[in-house]
Amino acid sequence: QGQLVESGGGSVRPGGSLRLSCKAPTTILSVFSNSVMGWYRQAPGKERDLVATITTAGDTDYADSVRDRFTISRDNSKRMVYLQMNGLAPEDTAVYSCYRKWRGLDFWGQGTQVTVSS
Repeated sequence: QGQLVESGGGSVRPGGSLRLSCKAPTTILSVFSNSVMGWYRQAPGKERDLVATITTAGDTDYADSVRDRFTISRDNSKRMVYLQMNGLAPEDTAVYSCYRKWRGLDFWGQGTQVTVSS
């Protein structure tokens, strides 16, 4: 129930770009389509912080630190959510985790590492 699998992480130089993908392979389409999707990130020794969310209607919201650099999107037919990350900086280094919220239930992926360094 609520399995989420992230991919697309890796190492990149400052100013580079990555696109993260999240698949919900065990979630039926109708439930996925009615779920709020999002991305969180957690750096070593720090709390997990919200990066971006996208509603069932496609409305998006972003943390101030990533607004105008990151773009969240979803493809309900594929049960996928994406995070396009441009202009990456060392401060963006973290484990990025996908989440899905449906009614009173929250689901999390295991995360994918993003490292930004020279």
